[in-house]
Amino acid sequence: MASWSEFAADEPRLADGIRVLMQQYGPGFGYLATVRADGGPRVHPVSPVITDEGLFCFVVDSPKRRDLERDGRYALHSFPPEESDDEAYVAGHARPVTDPARVARLARSHRAAPQVDWRLFEFTVDVAMLARREPGGVGGAGEGHGRPAVQVWLDPRATAPGVAAAPATRPVSGDSLAARPAA
Repeated sequence: MASWSEFAADEPRLADGIRVLMQQYGPGFGYLATVRADGGPRVHPVSPVITDEGLFCFVVDSPKRRDLERDGRYALHSFPPEESDDEAYVAGHARPVTDPARVARLARSHRAAPQVDWRLFEFTVDVAMLARREPGGVGGAGEGHGRPAVQVWLDPRATAPGVAAAPATRPVSGDSLAARPAA
């Protein structure tokens, strides 16, 4: 499980592209998928915080926080830009930040309200994906603008036992990750 900082050091252009999409409206904005107690998915809008230190999220007392406390698996997807269907995605594991100085520093710098019952989580990165569609492609607004150029990064340490590690990044063409053959 790589930290955001380790991922960004390994693939700075990909990390920057993901950061731009996550922070396109100022503060971070995306959709967080968590795992419910019954194993089903749950999706929530959140404001991720991306710094040189890592990828974080202040999570109020809610079903999503209980999901992360019980089962830290997550996926985070960017909100779509108005002018394109570009998208960014990261997935990995969330863990509570327990260092009081780090919590206080991030809370101050990102204006987390002290009177709100929130908990700070750091998100590791097992998978990162950025899909960009060229303007002027086939189709009108909202029709996908042609096939995307997709970059995928897989944390080499996160591969399952017995599965060959994939290259760190690779351009992929196609409409989804599912359409691409496994490494």
